[in-house]
Amino acid sequence: MENLYLIVGLGNPGAEYARTRHNAGFLVAERLAERWRAGWAYEKKFQARIARAERGARRVLLCEPQTYMNSSGEAVGAVKEFYRVALARTLVIVDDADLPLGNIRLRPGGSSGGHHGLESIEQHIGSREYPRLRVGIGRFDGAREITGYVLGRFGSTEAALADKVLNVAADQAETWLGAGIQKAMSQFNGVIDDSANEGKAQ
Repeated sequence: MENLYLIVGLGNPGAEYARTRHNAGFLVAERLAERWRAGWAYEKKFQARIARAERGARRVLLCEPQTYMNSSGEAVGAVKEFYRVALARTLVIVDDADLPLGNIRLRPGGSSGGHHGLESIEQHIGSREYPRLRVGIGRFDGAREITGYVLGRFGSTEAALADKVLNVAADQAETWLGAGIQKAMSQFNGVIDDSANEGKAQ
């Protein structure tokens, strides 16, 4: 559908997962909905929460799959197919334990990097050539077994930086939408400046 864009935030539904590190994608999508005053509604046929907005000439669907992370592709595939959204106009926002907290990275495509949510999307849409914005959450002392860590909430010492990261990631998504992926990558990819320079990367 012409001028239609899809922004997907990945996470797990339910109160026990709310505001956990693994739900960074949900948290960024919710900030965008708040900025755009877009209301969420559960749409059963997609197994997803959907919020609709108009940004200039662009129509935007915000999507939060409610299938649990490892089956995210079921919802993303259903929304994408129903609305015929082009791959290049589909942005997936996801947490990344291989990036330290304070880092964000937008890419036009690539591998899942072992992230089960991205693996599911690739399986259901038959491609890995879609933009993805990775929000760094880091690892606990470099550990490989990280389930408890990613399903935990940001600690008190991380809270201020995490809040800023989520805001800058939302800024990057808006730039992707309005000015394109190259501008969004060059302006925001990297380490978020944890000082007074709001919305800039070092």
